Parts: sequence; structure tokens; C-alpha cells
Amino acid sequence: MIRLPGWGGARRWWMWALLAGFVLLGGGCSAEAGDAHGAAAPGDGESAVVPGEAGQGAWATPPVRVLFVGNSYLYYNDSLHNHLRRMVEAADPALAEALEYKSATIGGSNLLHHNVDWLTRPGRIGVEEPFEVVVLQDHSAAALSEAREADFRTAVVAHDVTIRGRGGRTVLYMTHAYADDHRLASPDNIRRIEALYSEVGAELGALVIPVGLAFEAALRRDPTLRLHNAQDHSHPSLEGSYLAAATVFASLYRRSPVGNSYDAWGAVDGDVARFLQEVAHETVEAYLGVALVRD
Repeated sequence: MIRLPGWGGARRWWMWALLAGFVLLGGGCSAEAGDAHGAAAPGDGESAVVPGEAGQGAWATPPVRVLFVGNSYLYYNDSLHNHLRRMVEAADPALAEALEYKSATIGGSNLLHHNVDWLTRPGRIGVEEPFEVVVLQDHSAAALSEAREADFRTAVVAHDVTIRGRGGRTVLYMTHAYADDHRLASPDNIRRIEALYSEVGAELGALVIPVGLAFEAALRRDPTLRLHNAQDHSHPSLEGSYLAAATVFASLYRRSPVGNSYDAWGAVDGDVARFLQEVAHETVEAYLGVALVRD
């Protein structure tokens, strides 16, 4: 198993994750090809992964160098990568100093607007070692027309070649659908989003983080929740960003967010935080077909 210095606490919970259902192949240095939402076997120089249940790939070590690439869906409400960092730190303070998260966002952009080749060159944006994980988030309407779908596929395929060439792994961030009051809202939007991200993820063997499905599940269970910005009915509210971060946490680290002490310093009500954590847990387990480790 790969070991990094100063990861005592992180090592302990990650070992429990492995014991809870991840199966090592050949010492954890390769994995079988993934299913619709899993990870394919890494090429030369890529981070080692171990396969989990239903063919899902999981990292043999918790990823610490993570780049997020997207738009304002990520940077609203103090940025998703900051909320994720705080959840990871709350779950295991020993991991805190090792984390190197970066977020590269352009308002209103799609993935074709981003120079991922430049962003992932070691040292370009303050991270000296190659990124282990690059999370790609596209425009909110990426799945709503054939032209946008084609642009999504073109961008993701090209970026995946670059990311894998630098030893990283591509992860797709499935966006949430518009709120009912948005002019482009439609009951089938989330199905189109789910289909696009899942299909492209399957084609590339890339992990897909089901943020959009978590939004859908939370609102189905409690329609009074405000997960969208009240002004534009598109961007996430703070609670929406919190749910997204909990879903990313569960998907990347295969650890349940339920019981995590981070609540945006009290800005997210305790009962609401617990509810959103439970929704993220259940959504990730159902979509990825894995059993998350609970504290």
C-alpha cells in the first residue's frame, strides 16, 4: 500500500474503508475496468486505485491534490473546494496539512473555455506535484441540446487525455437541475443531465459524482428546502453548496458525511446539515453501488 508521511489518522480511516469492502488486486496497483460510474484501470504513472463494489474504483490512498475546473456553480458561497476541505479536516485533522485543493472557475463557462493543459502543469497554479484528481464541471445547460452535449463530450474527452497523461484521474461533477421557477426548468432536465454524465463517464472510465441526483433526492423528500439561489433559481444556495460538498466528500473519499461536524460555522442549521449529509450518503451509495464507511 502506498504511504505518505504525516497521514497517521487518514491512514487509519482509509484502512477501514479498504476493509469495509474494497478489494486489492495485485497489491493495489491496478483495477479492473469500471462500470457506468466507475474508474477504469490506470495507465502508466497514474494514481493507484482499488476496485470497490459494483466495479467502482477507489483510490488506494486518499487524494490530496485535487483540482476543480468549472464555473460559478463551484465558486458560489465561498467555493465548493473550501467546504470540501473543511469536511475532510473535520473528519481527519491529521490530513489537513497534506491537502492541496485548487479551483479554476470562469463565470458562465463551459469546459471548452478552460485550458486544462496549462492548469495541470506542475507548479503552474501553486501545486508542485501533479494533481491526483481533476474534477470537471460543465455548464448547467450542457445536457439540454445536442450541440451542447457534443461540446461536453469533446471537452471532456480532450481534457481526460491531458489529465491522464499527467498521472491524474478525471472525475465528472454531475450538475443539479434548475429550480422550478427557472425559465428553462423542465421535469426531464435531471434525467438528461444524469444520462449525459453517466454515459460519458462510462465511456472514459471516469468517476461521476452524483450532485444533481442528491439535489433531486433532497427536494423530493423535503420540497420546502431552498437548495437554489432565490434570485436566479439556478446557482446553489449555501445549503445547496453544502449538499454538493457532502456528495463530493462521500464520492471521492468513500467515507460517510453523516455526523461530520462541519456546518459552515453555524450558517447551516444543524438539523438541515444532518439531513443533507444523509441524502448525500444515500445518493452516493445508490449511484456508485458502494458501501461508505461510517464513523
